[in-house]
Amino acid sequence: MPEPGYSNKTAIVTGASKGIGAAIARRLAADGFQTIVNYASSPAEAEAVVSTIIAAGGRARAVRADVADPAAVSMLFDEAESAFGPVDVLVNNAGIMKNAPLAEVTDADFQRLIAVNLTGAFNGMREAARRLRDGGRIVNFSTSIIGYYLPAHGVYAATKAAVEALTHTLAKELGGRGITVNAVAPGPVATEMLLTGRPPELIQRVVDDIPLGRVGEPDDIARVVSFLAGVESGWINGQVIRVNGGRN
Repeated sequence: MPEPGYSNKTAIVTGASKGIGAAIARRLAADGFQTIVNYASSPAEAEAVVSTIIAAGGRARAVRADVADPAAVSMLFDEAESAFGPVDVLVNNAGIMKNAPLAEVTDADFQRLIAVNLTGAFNGMREAARRLRDGGRIVNFSTSIIGYYLPAHGVYAATKAAVEALTHTLAKELGGRGITVNAVAPGPVATEMLLTGRPPELIQRVVDDIPLGRVGEPDDIARVVSFLAGVESGWINGQVIRVNGGRN
């Protein structure tokens, strides 16, 4: 059942057409938020998430926007406000991963990782800082690779480390308005990003390195985001929560 008092609140989830983002969108809608399901290139999958939410009695709309484009992010907020009213929650989930040793990273891959993972998160945070209702929530996405520092993950980890720095800073800037800014740093989660192109024996080595003995599921992450977006997390601010089964 939706939480009381959430039915007039609106959440934007970026990169919500599949994987962790889709699980977050479904969970926030189940909590009672009117939910904007953002996507960049998967309209059918985004509409499927929306259909699932509506079938369960929630309210949702799919909106296409490339988070790397500041004008598109502004439009994303415009669409949310037009559909459901002022925005209360932004979940900066959209991100990409491209792994290579530093010596082999191409200029194009470097720029794209920066554009989506860092500039995209910045665009969302800046727009939310201007337009979120007082008492709102911003939940950014980092990675538990920070602190584990795997070879071939350097640029990806660097973009997420920068997101953590922005999280800590913005939390102090918006605290006077009662807006909290936190980050979630998942460990290995069973999504396309983890599973595509990796042999089963490599996945098993990852599992063997996790004290809880399994990779995460998207709903494991969605539950933490639900908490940070809700009323009970009101005194948690400027924090990074590493959700990784104890891997690091």
